[in-house]
Amino acid sequence: MLEEIRKEVYEANVELQKQGLVLYTWGNASQIDRERGLVVIKPSGVPYSELFPENMVIVDLEENVVEGSLRPSVDTPTHLFLYRHFPKIGGVVHTRSTWAQAQKRVSHVLVALTATISLGRFLVRVL
Repeated sequence: MLEEIRKEVYEANVELQKQGLVLYTWGNASQIDRERGLVVIKPSGVPYSELFPENMVIVDLEENVVEGSLRPSVDTPTHLFLYRHFPKIGGVVHTRSTWAQAQKRVSHVLVALTATISLGRFLVRVL
């Protein structure tokens, strides 16, 4: 089910790690199939080196797992909120760049310095 979207979400997640936009297993990308009301998202806690298109998790907009043997990302509720409230978006990316994490820990106020980059169909806003 949704093989092409699974592949695209897998590739987006791998690219996040290659570009240094995530740490450890934190951060993720997802994509929605609006016609079916299904979302493909990275599984929770799986190292990027162990990801495959087949282990991306498919959930419905109520967070029920439709397909996949792993748990969906802990950020799934946030992704689903965005999909439900912004009907024109097709993908969500949550990054954890080293710089943003360091800045957040040393400052009470995180200055919003952002850039937008493209990962295929995904637009990513990076702190």
